[in-house]
Amino acid sequence: MSQPPADTAPADSAPRTHRRARRPAAQVRREVLAAAGHLLLTEGMRAFTIERVAAESATSKATIYKWWPSRGALALDGYFHAVEATLAFPDTGDITADLTAQIRALVHLLTTTPAGRVVAELLGAAQTDPDLATAFRTLYSGPRRALAVQALDRARARGQLREDLDAEAVVDQLGGAVYYRLLSRDQPLTDLFARTIVTQLVEGLQRRR
Repeated sequence: MSQPPADTAPADSAPRTHRRARRPAAQVRREVLAAAGHLLLTEGMRAFTIERVAAESATSKATIYKWWPSRGALALDGYFHAVEATLAFPDTGDITADLTAQIRALVHLLTTTPAGRVVAELLGAAQTDPDLATAFRTLYSGPRRALAVQALDRARARGQLREDLDAEAVVDQLGGAVYYRLLSRDQPLTDLFARTIVTQLVEGLQRRR
C-alpha cells in the first residue's frame, strides 16, 4: 500500500486561517479614538500618524479616512475623546462654583498632564490645516462653548446673573484668558488664576439688586 509523501499532511490537519471577527462600526470608532488619544498624549503631535493609529487599533487606514479627512482631524477628535470626562461641565445650581470647577479642571489638565503641550500643538497646526480648524470648532471648542452658554443661561433664568449679559462673550473671556496664558507664557497658569478670573468676572455679571 502506497504511503503519502512525507511533506503531505492529511486533509483534516490542513492549516486554517483564523480571522478576527468583524467588529461593529461603533466599537471600531471607539478603539480608533482611544488609540489616537493615547498616542497623542504620550508621544505628541510629531509622532502622531494615521499609520500608527491604524496599527494600534487594528483598523485599516481606509476605514479611518472614511471618518476623519486628515491626520489633524483625527488627532483633535482623539484629544477630545481623551479629555472629555475630565472637562465635563458641572451643574450644581451655583454658577460661580460651577464655572470655578470648570476653569480649575481646565487649568489642571493643561498644566499637569501632556494635554497642555498637545492642545498648543493642535492650535498651531490648525492655522494651516483647514480640516483641523473645522474639527477644532465642531468637535472641541463648539461643544464646550455650548455647555458653558447653557450653564450661563440657566443661571440667568435663576436670577443669579444680569439679564443683559452676553453668554458667548463670557465664555471667551474665561477660556480666552486660560489659553492666552497657555500660549504666551508671560504669566503663570495656576489654580489661583483660575479662581481669580471667575470671581472677578462673575461679580461684575451678578444681577444688580
